[in-house]
Order: sequence, then structure tokens, then C-alpha cells
Amino acid sequence: MRRGTTSVGNRSLERGLQILRAFRPGGALKTNSELSERTGLPRSTVSRLTQALVSCGFLASDDTAKAYRLGASILSLAETFITDSEVLPTAIPAMKALSDKVRVNVGLAVADGDEMVYLHAVRRHDTGSARYRTSGYRVPIETTALGRAYLAACKPEDRERLLLLLCSRHRRNWTKISREIHRAVEQVQNFGYCSAEWLPGVTAIATPILSKRGVTYVINISLLNEHSGKSRMRDELVPELLKLAGVLRKAISSGKVRA
Repeated sequence: MRRGTTSVGNRSLERGLQILRAFRPGGALKTNSELSERTGLPRSTVSRLTQALVSCGFLASDDTAKAYRLGASILSLAETFITDSEVLPTAIPAMKALSDKVRVNVGLAVADGDEMVYLHAVRRHDTGSARYRTSGYRVPIETTALGRAYLAACKPEDRERLLLLLCSRHRRNWTKISREIHRAVEQVQNFGYCSAEWLPGVTAIATPILSKRGVTYVINISLLNEHSGKSRMRDELVPELLKLAGVLRKAISSGKVRA
């Protein structure tokens, strides 16, 4: 196969994965029309692929709703990913300890395409955060502290390619978003972390962790602005975030975790 071409089989696989990615928490059932709208694929293509995914066990058909939900095979893959990870066993207790110590929400995520995916999150009811995060939850790269910290850790050429894609989706307000991204990249380069307010009234800070395998993990802390002032963020929360990242980096470099 020549460089720059895609075989029919590979194209079908890519489209099938697009369909699986279209399922998100809170939207368990999807019709072919909804999947077509979410993925941008023709409805005839979606119909053919959903039937194939059902036959493989990755989707289950709901005849009453005339829609599809994820099949049990997906759960098996997710469980394999979690149990095989040696980063999570190290990170989870450390994240819980930090959350208990300073009463904040703590998350660990990686990039998947143009989104960040939570591997784990410790949520505190007493922080007042309005949304629950769990493993597999997705958030935007371009507007979150998680995503911007990831962008800061990217190679310049990879970052520019991703920014071009994100720009095409935010043409109206890209000037503002782009300015904030570049400011966050500089913040990570100069201070080791960046901050953002993706949700109204909630500030998040994040820092990237590069592994030997080339995977970039991102750790974040988030809480309501009313629970934090600039001095607390600077004097307590930022040091705690960077300390947690240091613990994971040390574990990775020592070989105690495989990453």
C-alpha cells in the first residue's frame, strides 16, 4: 500500500471505531440516525457497520427502541486495560490521599484524538463541583486545563497539527481560545502547570507527566472558586499538584510502574 492511501478494510475499521467512540456516558442508546449525525458518516454506512459491530459483540441491538448500546465485549476490553495498568495502582491511592488532604477533586487523564479521557477521578461531594467524572469520561482538549497541559507537552509539530484541527471547529472564537492555549503552554514551560476555568466558577490546574513509552498522562486538581483564593492556589494547591506528579514520575523512572 502506498504512503498516503487507506485500504478499504482499514477505512471500515476506522469508521467502526468512530461509531464506538460516539457512545458517551448519559447516552447509552443511539439510533443509526444519531450515530450518523455524531460521526458525520452516511446513514447507509452506519447501518452496515452497526450490524457488523452487533455480530462481533461490540454493540447490542435494542429492537424496541430500534437503537444500539455498547456490548459486553467493550467492558472486557476496558477491564483488561485497567487491570493491566501499573500506573493506576500507584496513582489511585496517591490521588485519594491528596483529595482527602486538601479537599479537592483530583483526576488523571490521557489524550484520545481531540479529547482527554479520564483514567480515574476522585470526586469530593464537599467541593460543590456540579459534574461527576468517572473512568472513560471525555472532555475537550482546547478549553480544559487537562487538555492544555497535554498540548504543552506535545512536540511543537504535533501541537500545531492538533491546533489546526481544533481551529476548524472553533472559527468564531478561536482567537480567544488560541491565546489562552498559548498562555497555558508558556505557563507549563515556565512553572510546570497551567490553569483554566472550563466550567463556570470552577478553576482547574493541571500538569503533564511524560512516560518512557511516550504516553503523556495529565494530573489535575479542580474546585469551586469560592473554596480557593489566589494565595491558596499558589501556596498550597500548586505545590501539592506538582508533588503528586513528582511521585508518579519517580515511580515511572524507577520501573515501579510500567508506562
